[in-house]
Amino acid sequence: MKVGFIGLGNMGSGMAANLLKAGHELTVYNRTADKARALVDQGARPAKTPAEASKGDVVFTMLADDGALENALFGGDGVLSSLARGAIHVSASTISVGLSEKLTREHASRGQRFVSAPVFGRPEAARTAKLFVAVAGPEDAVERCRPLFEAIGQKTFPFGDRPSSANLVKLSGNFLIASTIEALSEVMALVAKGGLDRHRYLEFLTSTLFAAPVYKTYGGLVADQKFSPAGFAAPLGLKDVRLALAAGEALRVPLPLASLIRDRFLRLLAEGGESLDWSAISVLALEDAGLRER
Repeated sequence: MKVGFIGLGNMGSGMAANLLKAGHELTVYNRTADKARALVDQGARPAKTPAEASKGDVVFTMLADDGALENALFGGDGVLSSLARGAIHVSASTISVGLSEKLTREHASRGQRFVSAPVFGRPEAARTAKLFVAVAGPEDAVERCRPLFEAIGQKTFPFGDRPSSANLVKLSGNFLIASTIEALSEVMALVAKGGLDRHRYLEFLTSTLFAAPVYKTYGGLVADQKFSPAGFAAPLGLKDVRLALAAGEALRVPLPLASLIRDRFLRLLAEGGESLDWSAISVLALEDAGLRER
């Protein structure tokens, strides 16, 4: 299949590499061209604009936020101007429900098809094709892309024919991860203040009732206080919690815990945590407990 891929950051580079390994004819674009070099060396074709990467059967976008995605889509050098009628745009980004609904309308007005397929997993999962894909969109378009999803992930979960449904799933899932990080941060501070070893406590947690990967991954980062290099940067965590709050407001669903976690991220960024992993909010729980000097 002729596939374009736009956005070669920590996640996108691994996903694109796995599409290439699966035998697809890949064209790649990144705003910083150097990030495409490794993929070009493996056989991908470089594109100079998003439009140039959007001339095949399917184009993936994996970009940081709504603004970055809109910049890649609109304008003379954007995806919308180049994607053929009947071709498919797969957005793997974590974007707002509102933007997903807007893109559904924009693509439909041009005879193009739009599929939302945000992914769950950190960069290592992207590199090893172990992502989980939440997908929604027209059934025929989703089925057309299924081999692509199988190339980047270990399991695909369909959520109907409305693309924004997958974005709501992604935002709710990231809110749950952030909530888990906050809970781990607080209990780690509690047991540490009580004189217990954090690593021994984590081993107990993850060997009994809390054996899920999210507890093992983020519990390890919190226990080690290892936040750099960031697998998922703190500003992105703030962005996702804000988008979850916006979705809650639109649907008239209060999310009081999300408001608390948003403020955690704001404080972390105010104190210089821009480049840290989002699990670095655990530093604030330690500070609250008097266990860490500013």
